[in-house]
Amino acid sequence: MELSNMNQTAEMNRTPSEQQKLEDWLPISASRKAKWWYSSFHNVTAMVGAGVLGLPFALAQLGWIPGVLMIVISWILTFYSLWQLIELHEYVPGKRFDRYFDLGRHVLGPKKGFWLVMPQQLVVQVASTIVYCVTGGKSLKKFFDILIPAMTHVRQTYFILFFVFIQILLSQTPNFNNLKAVSSLAALMSICYSMVAFIMSMVEGFDHHPSHYGVRSHTTPGMVFDAFNALGTVAFAFAGHSVASEIQATLPSTEEKPSKVPMWRGVLVAYTIVIICYLSVAVSGFWAFGTEVDDDVLITLQRPNWLIAIANFMVFIHVLGSFQVFAMPVFDTMETNLVQKWNFTPSKMLRLISRSIYVCVVGLIGMCIPFFGGLLGFFGGLAFTSTSYIIPGVLWLNAKEPKRWSFHWIASWVCIILGTIVAVVAPIGGVRTIVVSAKTYKLFS
Repeated sequence: MELSNMNQTAEMNRTPSEQQKLEDWLPISASRKAKWWYSSFHNVTAMVGAGVLGLPFALAQLGWIPGVLMIVISWILTFYSLWQLIELHEYVPGKRFDRYFDLGRHVLGPKKGFWLVMPQQLVVQVASTIVYCVTGGKSLKKFFDILIPAMTHVRQTYFILFFVFIQILLSQTPNFNNLKAVSSLAALMSICYSMVAFIMSMVEGFDHHPSHYGVRSHTTPGMVFDAFNALGTVAFAFAGHSVASEIQATLPSTEEKPSKVPMWRGVLVAYTIVIICYLSVAVSGFWAFGTEVDDDVLITLQRPNWLIAIANFMVFIHVLGSFQVFAMPVFDTMETNLVQKWNFTPSKMLRLISRSIYVCVVGLIGMCIPFFGGLLGFFGGLAFTSTSYIIPGVLWLNAKEPKRWSFHWIASWVCIILGTIVAVVAPIGGVRTIVVSAKTYKLFS
């Protein structure tokens, strides 16, 4: 029997009181007391993360004009597609689609909708947590390498392991709304280190920025593959859609003031912060270092040592929170299936064991393949474009059925077509980047 059918059967077999009791325990639907500004910092935490540090590298792969255009166009398109998801959250009167795949299942049917959304949403969330393990470990190692040079011999693997240990503790947070303190701190850190990257890139750039700018590769195949990878890197930077419905689910809703009102207010603030951070870091980083910029711009910065160390520690604090924002929907899915399909009793012990196993598994994967730039491109194209560009448009066209050639019809198709192109080519560039990086890599180094 298929997973979607099994889930529906399990839901039907439970009495309304049992189902409501489960919803009150699950991390996504347990609390609906969030304020509008919670959605701001949840969205900032989800977006201004590892992706922003890779944007100067993406410009080095695409060049000035194509790179900046790609960032701006992606911002516009994903701003629109996020609006679509917000509007669809309660488009059926009296019903809330608390989870992305619930919306897909309602609009496109139990099988088609479930399998269109669920696997890709899960890939985005799992991939994000893997990348954040790598980012957290690399940033913490850089922090100690700068302040305590005697520790440079300590392997990056051990720093990732330490990051995983802290995540095991944080993963016991009962529900999404209880993450507000962690997420707000993470959002603040993301803004701070973005500004540090911007200011310090400008300072170093005034001293010795390149006399000319091109792209990293000097061969046609290299340029093509790099461009593919850069498209995925930019797509990765706009990954917040995979948790948008779950964030909105934490907001209260009434007939007079549906959840889309505070959610949209929060997103307006978040997306303003996003574009400021993205363009400032991307442009200053590429301007300062040209094609020599690393796939994590903070790694490229050299002075002043104390400020670079602090910025890397800010990244570490940020990814502690962003890991949890992306992991919480995964925990929700795991716990739903453990209770509904395997008849486990909702308990703290169930959370402790299931969530700890998940964190350990993604941490192990991060230790085995810590290729930051390649991971951004590969995962960005593989699933991030789908959840942020393609699926919202597909759901809107089927749910709202806009007139052909109307604004929303055209905008939805533009998102779908451009998203499909990136989804096809970006993983190719990402795989090549990983393969090239792997030639000089030793396992658990």
